[in-house]
Amino acid sequence: MITLTDIGITFNAHTPDENEALKSINLKINRGDFVTVIGSNGAGKSTLYNVIAGTLLPTHGTIVLDTANKRIDITKDKEYKRAKYIGRIFQNPLLGTAGKMSLEDNMVIASKKGFKGLKISLNNKMREHFKEELSRLNMGLEDRLNDNVEQFSGGQRQALTLLMAVMSKPDLLLLDEHTAALDPENAALVMELTRKFAEEYKLTVMMVTHNMQQALDYGNRLLMMDSGEIIFDLSEKEKAGLSMNDIIEKFRKIKNKSFTTDKILLH
Repeated sequence: MITLTDIGITFNAHTPDENEALKSINLKINRGDFVTVIGSNGAGKSTLYNVIAGTLLPTHGTIVLDTANKRIDITKDKEYKRAKYIGRIFQNPLLGTAGKMSLEDNMVIASKKGFKGLKISLNNKMREHFKEELSRLNMGLEDRLNDNVEQFSGGQRQALTLLMAVMSKPDLLLLDEHTAALDPENAALVMELTRKFAEEYKLTVMMVTHNMQQALDYGNRLLMMDSGEIIFDLSEKEKAGLSMNDIIEKFRKIKNKSFTTDKILLH
């Protein structure tokens, strides 16, 4: 579905501060994959996401996306061009919605992603559709269409962001620690919604997490990054039954390092 070939990115090249943040990444994500991505701070996870989303352009390599209709090279496309294919949800629940706008206006924008006209009409049929979609969150938001989103809790806003991302039907959905800022109850709720939507809509998902249990419990693939490289890529069968200690031991063997869960900030 999306293929990264020899992707590398170097910051401050040819200076004393040169940093090779990604080192010749080769990765293929198949349509319908749910890939969890783990690694320490500075491992390259966010840089990888930024390169896929178009926030950063790679120093070398290619990125090819297979959409429902065509195969396209998006290597040099800016973020706004990729947005019609790639959705992204960040850790901060406030980033995915427009707080000063009403819930129904946020929903209109999500449902009309990529719309090039100057006017978007909102009618009763559309409102009923929004209510039906919102009811799936089990948060009572279907009765608050006229309320500004800034009135909602962080958990409600992140669940809403997830729903809006699904409604836009992305070819690839990037989840960037999207439950890390939530309390345990809301984090669990948003994760179950993530699983539900991924299965129901056959989404292709990449999820960065510092929560090892999430990485083990969700998805059909598990990647670990370290020092700008993907050091292992486990299939659903390979990661089945693994524990946190198993993953740590696997890292030790590959990198010949001694480290603890505190070092890689997994919990």
